[in-house]
Amino acid sequence: MRKLKMSELKRKTVEEFRRSEKSPFIIVLDNIRSLNNIGSVFRTADCLKAEAVYLCGITARPPHRDIHKTALGATESVRWAYYENTIDAIRELRNAGYKILTLEQAEGATLLQDFYPAGENKYALIFGHEVKGVQQEIIDMSDYCIEIPQYGTKHSFNISVSAGIVLWDLFSKLYHK
Repeated sequence: MRKLKMSELKRKTVEEFRRSEKSPFIIVLDNIRSLNNIGSVFRTADCLKAEAVYLCGITARPPHRDIHKTALGATESVRWAYYENTIDAIRELRNAGYKILTLEQAEGATLLQDFYPAGENKYALIFGHEVKGVQQEIIDMSDYCIEIPQYGTKHSFNISVSAGIVLWDLFSKLYHK
């Protein structure tokens, strides 16, 4: 084996990415306080061709040095929008035909490995505050509540790790059957 050179990776340009077909996911960040988490989610969104990232509430917006540090330019390729209130973003997405999928530990939540996205649906994936999680009002508006099983002493993954796990799982279920 040999590590590939950057020139061999054949990555899309920003313009090619913007014109390319996207995965049927919009990521909604509900009051995320860590700029590094925000940047990391942008980078994952770029890697898995998400349609957009919606930044809500206290979630910081580009341009910002600390977001850029982990996004590595993904804020330029991935479409994003800001909403002062997450509920407004959810209402807009529902009206546009998106299924609302919240990542949270909740009564009746479906374990991630048991959730299978339907190819004809579009999904808004909601990720919440690092300590408080997703607001209950948002959970009440959700079509699905998904939980990542965990087996250690901690009760949650970091938000950017959770986003990576969920997006890869859904992406692979849709495109790597």
